[in-house]
Amino acid sequence: MLNYSDPHPVSPEELQRYKSFALEVSSLAGKVTLPFFRAGVAVANKGDDGSFDPVTEADKGAERLIRDEIAKAFPDHGVLGEEFGLVEGNGLTWVIDPIDGTRAFMTGMLHWGVLLALFDGAKPVLGVMHQPFTDEFFIGDGVTAEYHRGSEVRELRVRGCASLADAVLTTTGPQHFSEPELEDFVRLTQAVKFTRYGGDCYIYAMLAMGAIDLATDSSLKPYDIQALIPIIHGAGGVVTTRDGGDASMGGFCVASGSAEIHEAALRVLNGGAAP
Repeated sequence: MLNYSDPHPVSPEELQRYKSFALEVSSLAGKVTLPFFRAGVAVANKGDDGSFDPVTEADKGAERLIRDEIAKAFPDHGVLGEEFGLVEGNGLTWVIDPIDGTRAFMTGMLHWGVLLALFDGAKPVLGVMHQPFTDEFFIGDGVTAEYHRGSEVRELRVRGCASLADAVLTTTGPQHFSEPELEDFVRLTQAVKFTRYGGDCYIYAMLAMGAIDLATDSSLKPYDIQALIPIIHGAGGVVTTRDGGDASMGGFCVASGSAEIHEAALRVLNGGAAP
């Protein structure tokens, strides 16, 4: 599994090259997934503890393509992918979730995407989320973030929210929380305006776009969250673990549209009263 190390330096010129590459390769990977979408694709269960952890040939094919393109363009770089594990490199590691939201994908719903991040050893410095069916791209480098669709390119910005009581909260599903975590999450739902369920990576993209205020999930892996962190940070938002730590390695993660809402949400999740 991916570990922290001293950051590998990335120049502005290199970062621009990596951005162009990430957009291109995520688009190519999306084209691999689409023939399987809403086509009755076979689903295998890779869970080994009685849980359901689905994978399809679309997941595997998309990750293979991304790995092949990385090997050709940046042979010294490492790769971590959900389906085929870790290959170590020179300190820069591409982190892949070929289809984040496989349950949505296999049921014909749209809340899934190709996730690709570049991790410098200390943090993800670049992230792309691509929804192939709608042909949307969300890209960020921690400082700026953009939305691309066809000829449309625009800046992503989180929205302002006056208080936790006015906030819209989202999560992929309550089943992903442990029992104690679920009690904490329910307490947070009682402090916000309303809560929506379902969405995987798409809810974090919508937070960066300014459509919602809070997104949280538990049991995340690095490949579930790393691509989304630079997008949200670049749009002006905040992402941490529930204890306020670095979310790069996953776990119980919380993303917010403002530092104030984030602080209030963490307080409630950790047993404090809503402001």
